[in-house]
Amino acid sequence: MTATPTPSASPAPSGSRPDLTALLHAAVAAVGGTERPGQVAMAEAVAEAVDGTSHLLVQAGTGTGKSLGYLVPALAHGERVVVATATLALQRQLVERDLPRTVEALHPLLRRRPEFAMLKGRSNYLCLHRLHEGVPQEEEDGLFDPFESAAPTSKLGKDLLRLRDWSDETETGDRDDLTPGVSDRAWSQVSVTSRECLSASKCAYGAECFAEAARERAKLADVVVTNHALLAIDAIEGAPVLPQHEVLIVDEAHELVSRVTGVATGELTPGRVNQAVRRAAKLVDEKVADALQTAAESFERLMELALPGRLEEIPEDLGYALVSLRDAARTVVSALGTTRDKSVQDEDAVRKQALAAVENVHAVAERIVAGSEYDVVWYERHDRYGASLRVAPLSVSGLLREKLFSERSVVLTSATLKLGGDFNGVGASLGLAPEGVTGEDLPEWKGVDVGSPFDYPKQGILYVARHLSQPGREGGRADMLDELTELIQAAGGRTLGLFSSMRAAQAAAEALRGRLDTPILLQGEDTLGELIKNFAADPETCLFGTLSLWQGVDVPGPSCQLVVMDRVPFPRPDDPLMSARQRAVEQAGGNGFMSVAATHAALLMAQGAGRLVRATGDRGVVAVLDPRLATARYGSFLRSSLPDFWYTTDRNQVRRSLAAIDAAAKAENR
Repeated sequence: MTATPTPSASPAPSGSRPDLTALLHAAVAAVGGTERPGQVAMAEAVAEAVDGTSHLLVQAGTGTGKSLGYLVPALAHGERVVVATATLALQRQLVERDLPRTVEALHPLLRRRPEFAMLKGRSNYLCLHRLHEGVPQEEEDGLFDPFESAAPTSKLGKDLLRLRDWSDETETGDRDDLTPGVSDRAWSQVSVTSRECLSASKCAYGAECFAEAARERAKLADVVVTNHALLAIDAIEGAPVLPQHEVLIVDEAHELVSRVTGVATGELTPGRVNQAVRRAAKLVDEKVADALQTAAESFERLMELALPGRLEEIPEDLGYALVSLRDAARTVVSALGTTRDKSVQDEDAVRKQALAAVENVHAVAERIVAGSEYDVVWYERHDRYGASLRVAPLSVSGLLREKLFSERSVVLTSATLKLGGDFNGVGASLGLAPEGVTGEDLPEWKGVDVGSPFDYPKQGILYVARHLSQPGREGGRADMLDELTELIQAAGGRTLGLFSSMRAAQAAAEALRGRLDTPILLQGEDTLGELIKNFAADPETCLFGTLSLWQGVDVPGPSCQLVVMDRVPFPRPDDPLMSARQRAVEQAGGNGFMSVAATHAALLMAQGAGRLVRATGDRGVVAVLDPRLATARYGSFLRSSLPDFWYTTDRNQVRRSLAAIDAAAKAENR
């Protein structure tokens, strides 16, 4: 949905603009923070970039106060700003805490009150049409009312009744404003994707639509807070969903490439194809529906035999199946646009949902059949969901360079952008040439590291267990489990265990629960929020999990004084997309291992190590139970990507240090 955006407030003439230092001071005081030298340096660098319409990569360590470091100069600039973040937690912090207080503090100095708004993808908002008219059903009984069919005493029934009550009181319709939340299954009954939406002009509830209201608020706002996924959709799909803006700030920018890749990835599964057949069957001629059904059955038979791995070339039988799917889906799409059937209740909604499903099948089949050299195609097999056929871009760097860095100033910030000592690795993944290299089509950019307020060499130790055996492809690693047991005992619990796979996390939790009296929480055994809350509440507790935990844990204080990584988190050798990207770099004359695998590992390790020191009083150890960090040639690259902790491979020294940190924490709590 697009419309001409309302112009933002005009900036004050540069000569009369308040001093940036005064603005930052007022904002920091308003949020109850402490001004940091790094924050001041960041604000100055951001102001220089946005005023000069240039691009900036800025690394700001934990505790710098980076959100104010970019919000204050962006608000002072006066043009519309889009802030894109990766996590819900940061979006909430910006909209509920930082922006309201900052705007209030800057209002007297700026002599204007900037407006701000949150904008997400359509499926994040309650759909009143779905709520009141029900979900178009694939079976023969036409319209399905989930509120009638779900037993009121069931979990689904209770969730749906609560959603109906909430719809009368919510002002936003935003799923994240519903507390406590509901299951994905319940939410899917009351939400639509952008492709399923009837559009405001055709919907009986268009005037009251929550998603449309959010877009209208965004058009009037000076600052629009959104997520990486919506930013990616805005860039990739060509139909703008974000209002026109002059400044883009990407926070948690280390996540951007993977989020954009996710949005640009297509997937076909027998389940989704069959769903598309069912949705279309009641609306088109039987012969047309049968052709799609036949193609779907051929595809399903092939997928039953699919073995996981990359498809360098599309096998002949799969090629035939995909061409049949593509052609049959195209015919169905045409038929859906020309036939009407008044016997179908709520026909427009049923038709829109069917179109969305069939168009997706057509688009993905067409993309794979086209066989672009810039795409990677592979089979995946999931224990629960079966086989899927996936296609993803070999690289998103060209897309990002073209779509992100033209016609606006872009600031990308994170605590981890400088890998191996410079910004060029992350810059390359974003489509940027090495810093300082200029050319006609090359965006100019600068990298700035404003440091951290923490004294890492005094607050933390990086311990590498050099004496352990190297991790192999198959689990086991009895010596690693022995080492982990001794470290946790020395630390008195207080351990966040970060594992390279769920299987490794489960095996470690099972083994150590039999050896230690210390409670061990495991990812997946409760919601992440509950696990983190319980981990923070009891210093003797340990929390084990996978890579997905590495950004979600913010536990300052004595509950997290030992962060353990079981191994260097290189991509799996059989990861089709990563291995294809690595090979492409090698074929272009580069070092594929360092550019792809080592950079990937460095980013994850930097994020993991960042869990340790979250406040000025924190003390602890990051222990890496993989000797390659000390012995391999790439070890120095990985270590230089981590915070500047005091480094040791002495196992006795680290046990004494952990015991001393544990004793100090217990003494403080007495």
